[in-house]
Amino acid sequence: MSETASLVTRNVVFTIVVPGLGGVWVPWRILADSGQESVSPAGWAAVAVIAAGAALYAWCVWTFAAVGRGTPGLWDSPRRVVTAGPYRWVRNPIYIAAVLIVGGEAWLFMSWRLLVYAAAMAAAFHLFVTTHEERRLTRRFGQPYLEYRRTVPRWIPRPPRPPRFRGPLAGSDGPAPVQQ
Repeated sequence: MSETASLVTRNVVFTIVVPGLGGVWVPWRILADSGQESVSPAGWAAVAVIAAGAALYAWCVWTFAAVGRGTPGLWDSPRRVVTAGPYRWVRNPIYIAAVLIVGGEAWLFMSWRLLVYAAAMAAAFHLFVTTHEERRLTRRFGQPYLEYRRTVPRWIPRPPRPPRFRGPLAGSDGPAPVQQ
């Protein structure tokens, strides 16, 4: 199997297992167990939120594969710091995508139980990122990840900033002093 085919297969398997469980199966079980399986007419606008979350997820996976040559899974993560695509705007867009999808499902079905689940997911993602993932990425990638962390926000997307000129002196900003 070629490297590209292997990468596609690994990402498809990850998507079926992880987001498939957390974003489809668990919400379906919550709705089925509560007897609330019908779509609310007032919730149809939520389809756009779910679609935006799914598109963002697909963009994240594509970027991890194309740029980082890996998957979102901890066992097969990218080989280098990924700062392209949605990762230029925010450090954790894949988690934002998951919360958009489940939050959109809560709106679509007008389900407070799904809304609680989405909030629990968001809290779990935050705890995971701050207590485990950021430390692991710092150990694995060192200075490139620390610089990325310094310039790109964790949760609230922000347009990318143009790179600042770094002078030849360590820690200096701006042009180098003129030599006479």
